[in-house]
Amino acid sequence: MSDDQQLMNFEGRSSALPLVETIWQSQSGDHAGEFLSVAASNWEMVFTRLAGVMRVTLRGPETQAKPAYCPAEGEWLGVIFKLGTFMPYLPTIKLVDGEINLPVAGDHSFWLYGSAWEFPTYENMETFIARLMREELLVHEPVVAAALQHQAIDLSLRTVQRRFLHATGLTYGAVSQIERARQAVALLQSGVSILDTVDLAGYADQPHLTRSFKRLVGQTPAQLRSHQAKEMSFVAMTALAV
Repeated sequence: MSDDQQLMNFEGRSSALPLVETIWQSQSGDHAGEFLSVAASNWEMVFTRLAGVMRVTLRGPETQAKPAYCPAEGEWLGVIFKLGTFMPYLPTIKLVDGEINLPVAGDHSFWLYGSAWEFPTYENMETFIARLMREELLVHEPVVAAALQHQAIDLSLRTVQRRFLHATGLTYGAVSQIERARQAVALLQSGVSILDTVDLAGYADQPHLTRSFKRLVGQTPAQLRSHQAKEMSFVAMTALAV
């Protein structure tokens, strides 16, 4: 899809903060439209400005792709948190396939756990997140990283599963399927053939890849590689390095 056809322009960067995967911002043009919101393991905090009105949204992991609406002339700022990062007073499982809007306190701030917080900017997002961490409004579950890296954990399997689900809102199997699909997207977008992607991403065969893509990406591998590929949410553009 050419730049003049894109609904949104995205910019993103990594962060030195241990709980942050990506900080991003985007703007839409003068026309509205639909895009594909692809499955995602991570939750994120998003600040939206439409017609001068601000909204603060905690957006949860998504277990399947779905159409999403992009309004015209909007601005968005977001932070995608690393797997295992969560808010102690808001279990991530309550955000899965959904979102929560936080109350706005005024033109420049919003309410979070009884305190007014100033809206961050793309430039000072790390300062904002570091304050959340200092006040223990953001914490991390080390079991998640250990499980994903197949490291030995001195805990029962049941305990690991419970803590993994509490921190991520998803099972280990669900996260693995979504991350494999993200890797496959990155492979296909880098020019790897569909058959080689099947092998490199660990799918049983091409029909297995296609079924996974229909559910998690919202289009088939062939459609993704074609000139008619549908525009996707930012998480698809931050796929795992391959």
